[in-house]
Amino acid sequence: MLLGYFLFGVMTFHLSGAQSEVSEVFAEAGSQAVLPCKCSRLSARIPAIIWRKADKGTVWRKEKSGLEFWGSDWLSKGNQRVRWPHYQLESGDFSLQINNVREEDGGVYSCRVEHGFQVIEKTVTLRITKVSVSSPAPIWGNDVSITCSVTPWPQGALVRWTLNDSPFEPRTMQTAVREKATGRLTGTWTCLVAYKDQEGRASATLSVKGVIHPPDDDAKVYAAVGSAVTLPCVFSPGLIPSDPLWEKLKPGYLYKPAPGRLPASFSASGPLSALASDQSARLNEVALEDEGRYRCSATIEGQRVTRNMRLVVAKVHSSAPSQNTSSVTLTCQLADTGEVTKYEWVHVIYDLNGSRSVGPILEGKSLSISTTSEGNRGEWACRFYGKDGLLGNVTYHVQQMSGLSGEKPGSVSHNTAAAVGLSFLLLVMLLILAQIYKNHQRRKGIFQYPALETIVHTVSNEREERERNTVKK
Repeated sequence: MLLGYFLFGVMTFHLSGAQSEVSEVFAEAGSQAVLPCKCSRLSARIPAIIWRKADKGTVWRKEKSGLEFWGSDWLSKGNQRVRWPHYQLESGDFSLQINNVREEDGGVYSCRVEHGFQVIEKTVTLRITKVSVSSPAPIWGNDVSITCSVTPWPQGALVRWTLNDSPFEPRTMQTAVREKATGRLTGTWTCLVAYKDQEGRASATLSVKGVIHPPDDDAKVYAAVGSAVTLPCVFSPGLIPSDPLWEKLKPGYLYKPAPGRLPASFSASGPLSALASDQSARLNEVALEDEGRYRCSATIEGQRVTRNMRLVVAKVHSSAPSQNTSSVTLTCQLADTGEVTKYEWVHVIYDLNGSRSVGPILEGKSLSISTTSEGNRGEWACRFYGKDGLLGNVTYHVQQMSGLSGEKPGSVSHNTAAAVGLSFLLLVMLLILAQIYKNHQRRKGIFQYPALETIVHTVSNEREERERNTVKK
């Protein structure tokens, strides 16, 4: 092979009156390559042109008569992979176009233009770049390899990688990236090869199969106390997971988390949608103790695939300052504030017709409102944001405030107790008066008959006399 390149180099040296140039061309496999061969305008007559490849002989030839010939290696069932743009003849452009270039097309080419006694020769090195992926769609957690190749390889070239147009530094050799398949590897991989004043590039797409939503481990899901929430677990389209399982992980186990008890309102009896790839679960009513880490897992092509996520519970805490009981402070509380960058408060009011109106937006984690203002009644919503936008919201509904009655909460409770005691006392007095009146009426009814009164006294006197005689004996 080296001898062939040497002989080809000797062949391409110009003879008496010839001119020679050497250039480099990079082309990605499957694309079109243009090998330059430009000369100054010679004359109106058609020159003889021949393109050769070092190890394959003639590629394309055009005689002065206008006849064209192609090498056997460049014809496939009558389909010509090489062509010459005839419309550029008058400008002196004899460049060769190769369509759908292959790795074996890489090598050294020569262009020879003969016009009378003048001979012009140009040498072009075509380098084919290609990015290969060991598996274009690996299962999450499997080994994956992305390799950059250039044919022929340029000694001393520098290689750089980008993933989705962002720089990526491989942990191993520059020409290959070897990683565990995760969501962060998904996207377009591009290999950039810098050599002399040229740069070649090639790209390939990698799609990791597994859980696509949430896309990363330890993703956070936000929910307000008392609301319903969906814990997502969606696999790649076309995958049919088997043996799905949901677990709540006990706190304090970072490396080997132990499963705990799922919440009472947890529902994961099967897919929540018509797609088998959707194994999401639902909490019908979130409680404070439901906060924590959850794990979804299933078997894909014989391999167990898992995804961890954290449920962050939010609530509004209300408190009244001891010095000023005419106001209340609302505080937006989250179990995890690591992703929160901003808080907003919005006052929402519904009228009798159900129309909804929104007040001005107030920023801050806490908000103080007056309890004596009727305009503060209604729904107060706390919205919390992260760097990528809204994370969630939690509401607090003000139905009736004690300040509207003009009395303190403590006074209201004291007066209520006093009123209950007074009512009981009045009831007892009424019962006593009713009994007195009843007795009075009974005596009055008896004294209306004098004869009956005499009989009553006589009987009473006789009874007393008998009792005295009994005592004397």
